[in-house]
Amino acid sequence: MIETKRLYLDDAKESDIDTIMEMEKHKDNSDFVWKGTYEEHKEEIKDNDFSLFVIKQKEDNETVGFCLIHLDNKSRRFELRRFVISKKRMGYGSEVITGLFKFAFENLKMNKFWLDVYPDNSAGIKLYEKVGMYRDGVLRQNYKSERGYLDQVVYSMLKDEYFQKY
Repeated sequence: MIETKRLYLDDAKESDIDTIMEMEKHKDNSDFVWKGTYEEHKEEIKDNDFSLFVIKQKEDNETVGFCLIHLDNKSRRFELRRFVISKKRMGYGSEVITGLFKFAFENLKMNKFWLDVYPDNSAGIKLYEKVGMYRDGVLRQNYKSERGYLDQVVYSMLKDEYFQKY
């Protein structure tokens, strides 16, 4: 389990999948996050290279988001594959990201934390820049979605940058 001041991240269980799928399909999130099937989420829970977390408020255990992590232990890379916060504008996004930084760099001893984001996800980009991530570049028309071919903007933070900033 990963803890922050107001939240904790816990391993998702099969009973969490319906909630995760609702968050993926919500109008505030659906353009910016990949939507998995029930079976795909079950496989993510089982796969040792992935961690699917539900994000809960400490005060009442309400689920307020989820994230999917992929670990590349050979190259010491921590990839944030999916990240959704359902309670917007409460500072939960930056709280979770900085908690994940700490987990990745201090606990897991990773060298790099990275993610990609669509260029029209202005809230996500603002968040990643606010917490000090570096914009590595753009993968042009890298993903085909219902909206057409989408660019993906890559953001990262390296271990040395984390220890300088945090």
